[in-house]
Amino acid sequence: MSFSWCLSYCCSRSHAGVKTALLDAHAEMGNTEILEKEPSESLSNGTSSNVEAAKRLAKRLYQLDRFKRSDVAKHLGKNNEFSKLVAEEYLKFFDFTGMTLDQSLRYFFKAFSLVGETQERERVLIHFSNRYFYCNPDTISSQDGVHCLTCAMMLLNTDLHGHNIGKKMSCQEFIANLQGVNEDGDFSKDLLKALYNSIKNEKLEWAVDDEEKKKSSSEGTEEKANGTHPKTISRVGSTTNPFLDIPHDPNAAVYKSGFLARKIHADMDGKKTPRGKRGWKTFYAVLKGTILYLQKDEYKPEKSLSEEDLKNAVSVHHALASKATDYEKKPNVFKLKTADWRVLLFQAQSPDEMQGWINKINCVAAVFSAPPFPAAIGSQKKFSRPLLPATITKLSQEEQLKSHESKLKQITTELAEHRSYPPDKKVKAKEIDEYKLKDHYLEFEQTRYETYIGILKEGGKKLLGSNGSEAPGLKKSHSSPSLNPDSSPVTAKVKRNVSERKDHRPETPSIKQKVT
Repeated sequence: MSFSWCLSYCCSRSHAGVKTALLDAHAEMGNTEILEKEPSESLSNGTSSNVEAAKRLAKRLYQLDRFKRSDVAKHLGKNNEFSKLVAEEYLKFFDFTGMTLDQSLRYFFKAFSLVGETQERERVLIHFSNRYFYCNPDTISSQDGVHCLTCAMMLLNTDLHGHNIGKKMSCQEFIANLQGVNEDGDFSKDLLKALYNSIKNEKLEWAVDDEEKKKSSSEGTEEKANGTHPKTISRVGSTTNPFLDIPHDPNAAVYKSGFLARKIHADMDGKKTPRGKRGWKTFYAVLKGTILYLQKDEYKPEKSLSEEDLKNAVSVHHALASKATDYEKKPNVFKLKTADWRVLLFQAQSPDEMQGWINKINCVAAVFSAPPFPAAIGSQKKFSRPLLPATITKLSQEEQLKSHESKLKQITTELAEHRSYPPDKKVKAKEIDEYKLKDHYLEFEQTRYETYIGILKEGGKKLLGSNGSEAPGLKKSHSSPSLNPDSSPVTAKVKRNVSERKDHRPETPSIKQKVT
């Protein structure tokens, strides 16, 4: 998921009303247990007893009275009136007057751990933004502006300090990404430069429970003595960002494994990968849960994943795999287009093996992909794709099928309406590009949901369980003459380029790049 898409999403939700924090109706709120006693009926801001209960709970959370730091966020981030009251009272313990936004965020994070569901953590950041604006009404023009900058710092923190590899975002790119997102006018360049340098020089981190520190320290020492890989990395990507994390579940089921050669064709948002980074490289691939792990060595359940393994991993949530019909240089090649519109090519050992990978990947995506968030809606006219959450769906298989069918119906209607009003030939080239981009997106999404629906109607989870982790009739191979690293042109170490340009557009059918 890209910086620009996430930022557009955060700011659009801010424009919709920071205080209301309207979020997806299907999202699970996680653990809703509150140790303070709550009335069974709906809570109101005007009820004094509720306010007093909220004050008591907020004080206990701040003082960590029978609470751990990791307990705080889930009590501040629930989507109900009492939780909002608690958050308002909790933030009153923080005086941000006269502090810069980055100083305030660091001070805030020293008190607790920002953990939990993505939407819970976003609500906590919204409460922080409200409090900062209250303490500094003349520093930034609006609460919406504060929230946009808070999201921007979190995203920048991941780009500069996360486990991602490739070119890091420059100060100029950071400033460019923030142009046009604030309804009250562009942010001061001096302010943005100061925020960029602050995050670049010192990583944003939140507090951790003492037990977790001791546990991490003891595990690291034990693993070092045993010569095994550290288990400190628990997510694919980074734990410093509430929008980009991809969960790594060590206990997830393995649906398929075997040797694959990989070629990176396009980076995030469809930006074509530089020629020097497109070489083929052989991995032992393991489709485990919703993650396709690409390892240098054969998969062993008892072996911990290295940091390099996690860097190479690809999440298949909301992805679509298909035969690479436009690639003719090698046989048995399939294409994987991810949720953030990266495009990867994979070569399998045989036509059957290729189809087996396509079937398993699409089945995992169809069964486990959570419903998308709404698309960004703000002051910008630029087309924005909806955010596709990396979390596992909470819906039953029947509900998942209905969700996919509803989405397909919506997209089909939208595509028909879109094509009913093509742009005039006299309009600016930029507007024509916007039209083609949306058309390309809607056509791809139509195909993706049609594929998902077909899979769920055929059995969904039952298909995943057929013949263990292998496709029917295939045996696990421990060597692959056709995929010998020496027989394929391999360049220097392949790295994923995560840099982006705000004005970039992925390929459209009329400007389609030949896969090379």
